[in-house]
Amino acid sequence: VQLQASGGGLVQAGGSLRLSCAASGKISGVNVRGWYRQAPGKERELVGTILNNGITNYEDSVRGRFTVSRDVRTNTVYLQANSLKPEDTAVYFCSMKTNYGRVYWGQGTLVTVSS
Repeated sequence: VQLQASGGGLVQAGGSLRLSCAASGKISGVNVRGWYRQAPGKERELVGTILNNGITNYEDSVRGRFTVSRDVRTNTVYLQANSLKPEDTAVYFCSMKTNYGRVYWGQGTLVTVSS
């Protein structure tokens, strides 16, 4: 089973993007879905996560601008990114973690924010 992410691209500062990530097959026991990002020369960092009960958690720099949502039925996770800044430029990775500890990663989608 693979995670397929889409929706990245080039956007001007202040603009918006919506990223999507869907599993290519069934994954049992997913309890956390989320997004991470890795900027050039930096380590991968958390963007935001969402539990099955809808509770979310965000990195401080994106809180209030980004929203993580999910469709449990289709096992899809979304990232709505608003008010984008040049420092949001990174490769964005989706992730799904199961209740037995396995973590699935998407292939990454590049988001470039121009000033």
